[in-house]
This record gives sequence, C-alpha cells and structure tokens, in this order.
Amino acid sequence: MSNGRETVLVTGGSGFIGRALVEKLAAHYNVVGLDLLKPRELPPSAEFEKIDLTSDKSITSALEHIGQRHGRRIASVIHLAAYFDLTGEPSPRYDEITLRGTERLLRALEGFDVEQFVFASSMLAHRATRPGQKISEDSPLESQLPYRNSKIVTERAIHEHRGSIPVVYLRPAGVYDDRANNPFLANQIARIYERDPTARVYPGDLETGQSYLHLDDLAEAVLRIVQKRKKLAAELPLLLGEPEAIGYGELQREIGRLIHGEEWQTWEVPKPLAKAGAWVQTDILDEDSFIRPWMVDIADDHYDLDITRARTLLGWKPKHALRKTLPSMIKALKADPAGWYRANKLNAAKVEGRGRKAQARAERLRAQQEEMKAEHMSDMETRHRHMLWTHFLVIALGAWLVTSPFQFALFDPAGAATVRDIGSERPLWDPALRNALTGWNDIVCGLLLMLFGALALSPRFAPVQWGTTVVGLWLLFAPLVFWSPSAAAYANDTVVGALAIAFSVLVPMMPGMSHEGMMDESTVPPGWSYSPSSWLQRLPIIALGFFGFLIARYLTAYQMGHIGGIWEPFFSGNAAKNGTELIITSDVSRAWPIPDAGLGATSYMIEVLMGAMGTASRWRTMPWMVTFFFILVVPLGGVSIFFIIIQPIMIGTYCTLCLIAAFAMLVMIPLTLDEVVAMGQYMLRSQRAGRPFWRTFFMGGAEPSGGKDERDPGFAAPLKSQSIAAMRGVTLPWPLIASCIVGAWLMFSRLIFGTEGAIANSDHLMGAMIITVAICAMAEVARSLRFINVLFGIWLLAAPWLLAGATAGATWNDVIAGLLIIALSLPRGKRSEEHYGAWDRFVV
Repeated sequence: MSNGRETVLVTGGSGFIGRALVEKLAAHYNVVGLDLLKPRELPPSAEFEKIDLTSDKSITSALEHIGQRHGRRIASVIHLAAYFDLTGEPSPRYDEITLRGTERLLRALEGFDVEQFVFASSMLAHRATRPGQKISEDSPLESQLPYRNSKIVTERAIHEHRGSIPVVYLRPAGVYDDRANNPFLANQIARIYERDPTARVYPGDLETGQSYLHLDDLAEAVLRIVQKRKKLAAELPLLLGEPEAIGYGELQREIGRLIHGEEWQTWEVPKPLAKAGAWVQTDILDEDSFIRPWMVDIADDHYDLDITRARTLLGWKPKHALRKTLPSMIKALKADPAGWYRANKLNAAKVEGRGRKAQARAERLRAQQEEMKAEHMSDMETRHRHMLWTHFLVIALGAWLVTSPFQFALFDPAGAATVRDIGSERPLWDPALRNALTGWNDIVCGLLLMLFGALALSPRFAPVQWGTTVVGLWLLFAPLVFWSPSAAAYANDTVVGALAIAFSVLVPMMPGMSHEGMMDESTVPPGWSYSPSSWLQRLPIIALGFFGFLIARYLTAYQMGHIGGIWEPFFSGNAAKNGTELIITSDVSRAWPIPDAGLGATSYMIEVLMGAMGTASRWRTMPWMVTFFFILVVPLGGVSIFFIIIQPIMIGTYCTLCLIAAFAMLVMIPLTLDEVVAMGQYMLRSQRAGRPFWRTFFMGGAEPSGGKDERDPGFAAPLKSQSIAAMRGVTLPWPLIASCIVGAWLMFSRLIFGTEGAIANSDHLMGAMIITVAICAMAEVARSLRFINVLFGIWLLAAPWLLAGATAGATWNDVIAGLLIIALSLPRGKRSEEHYGAWDRFVV
C-alpha cells in the first residue's frame, strides 16, 4: 500500500449502514466497499468493488482485484451484506445470500491474511425478555422468525468455517439516524403524523419496547472494534445499543406530543383481532400494508440490552439517545415532510406540499408574482386585443339569431302545421303559439348577444362575458321549455347557444380568474404524478359527451314531434310503438315538464363545453367549474343511468339507444373523478393556508408546491402513447372486470332461468348496479367504491328467500353470484404507478 494504511473491506458498503461505516473508516484506513451497486459518492480514500455473494466467481474476482491493489493482508472484513424482507415468510434468499454467501466469502478469504472478520448479526437473534430483564451476550438465542434464524445459523456457520480468522459477532440494536431511517420507527412516526387509525392501537403490552442505536454510535463502535482487533477474543459476541429501552406506549405518547402537541392515546387490542386485520389488509384487500401478521406475534417482545462488554472492551458508550434525538427527527419531518418521507422510503405523495419548506416556497412564489404583476397585466391587455375577434363573432351570432325567426317562419301559423302529434298526450300550447314564443325569444336573446358582445370589446366590461354565457345556456334550454315545433329553430338555438358560450368564456380569457393562478405555470398537484386536467385526460370525456349528445338529440326530435319514428333494432314495444318509442313517451318520461331526452342532450352539450374549458391547471384555476362538471357527470349522470336501469322493471322493455348513451355516461364517471379529487385537495390546502374559501372557489389560485407534467406526451406523440396518457388514473383489475361479467349475467338471468316478478326485477337491478359500481371503481381514486358491491352480494344471498318468483335454478344462481361478488369486491387489484397526493391513503 502506497499510503501505508491498512485495508478494510465492507460488504454491503452501498447500503444505509455500509455508507456510514465506509465514511467513518476511510478517515483511518484504505476502505473498499463491496456491493452490487456503486454508491453515488465515496470518500477520497475509499474504493468500490462490485460483488455478488451468490456467485463464487464474483467473490473470487473481486478479492483478487483488491489483492492486486492492496496486497494480501486485510486488517478487517466488515460483513454487512445479508437478505431481509418484511413478509415474515421463509425465503430461499436467506439461505442463498446470508448463509451461503457468508460461507463463500470465508472460503475466498482463505488465501488472504485476515486479521478480523466482523459479522453483522442482530440483537433480535436473542430470545426476547420482559420489562425489567436485561439481555446480555450470554442470553439464549431463539430462531423464531426467518430473519432471526438466518443470523443464528450464519453465526454457527462462521464458527465452523472461520479457520484461524478472529471473529466478532456484532449484534446491534435497531439502527436509526437524525431523520429516522429505520423502517419500523419511521412507519410508527408516519402513522401518527397522518393520524392513521392503526396508530391508535397496539396488539401487545404497551410497556414493552426495544433498544435503539444511532448510526453515528454504531460507526464509532465498529471503528473501535477494528482498532482494538488484536486485543479482542478469537470469537466475540458483542451487543451494541442504547441502555434505555423505551416502551411502545411511551414512545407513542412522545411522538404524538412532538408532532401534534397532544397526549397520544394508544389502546391495546387482542392479538387475534390485530392479526385478522393485518391478514385482511395484505392477503384479502391486496393493500401494501407495512404491518404484517408476524409483527403481531412479536408485539410483546422486549429487548433491553446490557452493553457492559462493549463498555469494558471498547471503552465505548452511546453518545446519542432516541429520546433526545426524537425532537430533531420530528423537526426534520415538519420542516420537509415529503423529503423526510422520501429519505425513509415512504410514499412522499401523501404529504407533498406540507411543512415549512413548502411555506417558504409559497412565500417566494408570492414575491416573484408581485414582481411580475405589471408584466402580467400588460400581457392580459395584449391577450384581450388578440381575442377581440371572439366578441365580434358573438355580435354576429346575435344578428343571426335576431333574423332567424323570419327565416324559419316561426311567426307563420302554417309553419307549425308540420309538427307530428307525438306530444298529444301532454297539455301543450298550440304549436303556432309555441313557435311564436320561440321566435320572440330568439329576437330578445339575439339583441342581448349583440349588446354583450359590443360591451365586451372594452376590458372594463369583461364581466359581461358571463352575460353572454347565461344567454347561451338559456338558448340550449329554451326550445325545450317552449316545446318548439320547429326542428330548424331547435337546431339553430342549440348551435348558437353552444357557440355563444364557447366565444364568451371558452376561447377568450375567462373573466374573474385569479391573476396569481394565471401566473403560476404548475399543472401537476402536489404529490401527484400527472395532471388530471390535461387535454389528453379530458379528450375521452369530451368525445363521449358529444356522442351522448348526438343520441339524446335524436331521441328529443321524436319527443318534440320533429320526426315520426325512432330506430330500434332489438326491443319491441306494442302494436303502435317499438321499445324505444314506448319508453320515451311513457309515464316516466311524461313526468318531466320538458322532453327528458332534450334535458339529457343539453346536459351532454354542457359537459362537452365544460370539458373543453381551461388549461391543464384548471383543477386549481377553476374549482367552481370542476365542481359543476362533477355534478353534471356523476350525480346527475348517476340518476339518468338509474332511470335507464329501471326501464324494463317499470315499462317492460329496453331502449337500445338509451342503453348506449347510459354506457357512455357511465364510462365518463371514472374518467372524471381524479380531477375532482385534485380540486378538493387544492381547496383544502387553500383553506389551511388561510385563503378565503369562496374567492378561491370562484377565482382559483396558485399552487406553490405544484409541478409540471413532464410525462404528458401531447398530441404529437404516437396514438398508443396518447391513449395511455388519456387513461392515467384508471385501471382494469381483473376482479372488477369479473364483477362486470357477473353483473351482466344477472341482468339476463330472467331469460336463462325463466324467472318473473320481484326476483327477476331484483336480479336485473342488482346486475346493473354491480356493473355501475365496478366501472366507477376502475378509477383508482374511487377504488374503495367496490365495497358497495359487497352489500349487493349480501342482498343476492338473501333475495331468493325474501322475494317471490325464484326457481331452484334461480336461487342457486343468486347464491353463487352473491358469493362471487363478495369475493371479487374485496381485493383491490394491482395498482398503477400513479400517485394522487394525500389521497393515496384512500386507494385501498
């Protein structure tokens, strides 16, 4: 060695503990870190050598390279590399990596002069005790779990294969640092920080706990072990840990006090209940839960260490204590929750945008926007000038509308004579009067459009653009309210109304928006992996909405007497009407004061227009619009779907076009929900930040912790990439697909088993509702909706005994279907890699 330093090898040198030991030892020795992956940084006097403990060739090759550079004498080998997982289940990798890997390493070291071999075992190799009892190196070992057993059998193998190499069996407590970096401790803190219900219960004695060990204290101890190697015994078990083992209950209280400033209450729960809950979470619901059933079994384990041997032989004692480190640990969490979560390999999406670091970003953004405000206002004036053409078009639309009644002969009584007598069962006004009302309405609305368009040319009167929007909305409804006999007038008002809305608030800048929100360029909500408002996300919704509009408008034409019949390929009605005609002129349809198909057409058109409004950041710039869009698509859409579902029950037949439109509406629901969740999260963050609720709701605002969607391929990308981007947030897990198949089977079971009456109607209704819930739950943000199907499954089990009309075959069909639906509704299914901020915790 050219620098005269001795050589130390550290296996697992790229890991959390390995990096710290390499850095500590590199100040005194030539250190070579051995691992599969090279660390990002190495101290100047440290090197890296790739090694695979499952390969004799890899180990021999790595050691030969080291021998060529540093000679055959090795002061110490610190053997950290081992296998560990959280399943608690036996794995061949424990044997292959921990045990056999160590044996391979010892064999390869036979050609070297090794002065010391330090094996990183664990204090958990010892049998647990009860509070008040200390564990020493002479305490019995116990192989209760695969991980613990792997350490014990490897210690025995080292004893057999070490030859003349002195060995230290290092048994440290759970290692942590100032940011936690201990999976059990970090998850405990995170559960309390998130106020997770599981943080309130514990399946063991709250007085039991375990010793911990700060990473710096471990590194100091290992340095002293290497330095004093010639004074240590040939085989030396050595426990390292802090002298205080804090009980779980006390640790909970201290963490709760530091995070929330309150006395955190934890209740003991029976082990069978806790184990059942953990089993359901992991094995039934397919959740990625940290808590596993095996952890419940060891909840009463207590590890309080006697470190007399380390004090005596090494002159070492811990300088840190978990109790004293917790405040700085929690301080780091509060300052930058997302960074703390990432450091601890937790889901940072849950806490993105929180903490003092996020507040500092918000203050910087406000300061930057204040500096940019003058430039922004200048840009707004320029944009208004560039959009003047839209207001001139509104004026032109008004002029067109004023002259339309004369072109369509709305004031000529003879012009109403062609209307068909479809609505004779309704007490409607005379067709000529309805035409005249439509005509006068067009004249008034046209004049208003011309007035509002002219006023909007001046930036001072920008709010009148909303007046144009209101007129446009009324034009969509007016022909329905007046039951206009003129098909041309109905089509004209629909087109003019839609264009008036588009040229007032869709194409030009929408008046009243927050300037801070417009200056902010972020499109991705905090903790999200994509923008739920991107054009590719909205395009399927717009396309489905327009498809539904075309169908509903065709049905409206029949209801209003513009056409004499409706295409229906499958379902019959009576002697005079087919299934579709019978349904859209039924008592259910006549209960509405206006054509219900026309109401659907108008709703679809509004959905199309609202779907096209705004940019990829509208989840924060237009909360009001996202809310109303949600109301149109989900609650109102759900009601319309329900009415279509009950058609065969109340009317006795189906409507093909209604079913197609309902399916289009149903598919829109899961595509809409993620944007609603993002908007709701933004409003909640705004409230917590002290921003006025209604101002933010109607005007929007900035999102300092937001980002840009770097993964949005845009319309220039291949169609496949666009399709994938359009469906982000929606997945098709097999349990939900299977639920849809079972639901479809139930809907047609009356044809298969010949059931009639209440049981047949129940099967149809349950089948349709199961399909509806399953499709809605395909949105990952709404995945928990699938549990509603459990209730439907329970009803299917009971229905044959509660309702009349069930044959033996139908009874077995309902029982089997019910059991299948219950079983299929429990697993979550595989999640995508997308994240939804704090909502991730509800994707269960």
